[in-house]
Amino acid sequence: MPELPEVEALAAYLRERAVGHAVQRFEVASFSALKTYDPAPTALAGMPLTTAGRHGKFLDVGLGDDLHLIVHLARAGWLHYRDSFKSPAPLKPGSGPIAVRVRLDDGSGFDLTEAGTQKSLAVYLVRDPAEVPGVARLGPDALAVSRDEFAERIRGRNGQIKGVLVDQEVLAGIGNAYSDEILHAAKLSPFALTGKLTDEQIDTLYAAMREIETDAVERSVGQKAAELKGEKRAGMRVHARTGLPCPVCGDTVREVSFADKSLQYCATCQTGGKPLADRRLSKLVR
Repeated sequence: MPELPEVEALAAYLRERAVGHAVQRFEVASFSALKTYDPAPTALAGMPLTTAGRHGKFLDVGLGDDLHLIVHLARAGWLHYRDSFKSPAPLKPGSGPIAVRVRLDDGSGFDLTEAGTQKSLAVYLVRDPAEVPGVARLGPDALAVSRDEFAERIRGRNGQIKGVLVDQEVLAGIGNAYSDEILHAAKLSPFALTGKLTDEQIDTLYAAMREIETDAVERSVGQKAAELKGEKRAGMRVHARTGLPCPVCGDTVREVSFADKSLQYCATCQTGGKPLADRRLSKLVR
């Protein structure tokens, strides 16, 4: 799933490549992806792209004076920029990976795609980003929050730290991958309880969040959209590295699986050498 660094990099790429150009045609191939109907997609023809930014993990493309194309790429969505398209023919609605195509006046443009059968990619055309429910509920951005506000928000939500870190109403922008990386850098168990974190642990966690997210943004911004996924994978220390050695201590990176996701961690670095048990089978080690 694209998270804060990748969405920031996509916004930067659009600012460099697309802002200043006008929409030639806005095509919808997956009607389930488009969540709004006023204004109609046909109204975008001729509108210039004026800005590109983000709200947490939501991409925000400004159009004309007062419209916003808000995109949540979900788990399997992506933006593919095309210098040109093979065919001028409009997209046909169907079951292919392309959900939306934006053609620009110089012949370039971008596709919003989604792989797999679970279709969660969401596209909104709104006059105010706050009209998008997910944007309206966001907490402060992970890279904008102060240490004191960070502590207040983390301790204000009772639960395991892994779940609280990825709660977008607590902090905006952190997802499954970078939360694994942050907790590894902070040497905290994913299942440590927020209410039991010491001031020192909060300080270490805040510093780890800043370091991991800032480093990922610096590595990502300037990359082409097609290269961002590889850049993300290359920078991971524990996430998606089950069975490989921890780059810090050499212990084997372990995994806890859930119904539709998993987390990775290093027992030596994070849990005092004790493997975490799968909650479906036994009580978790904290």
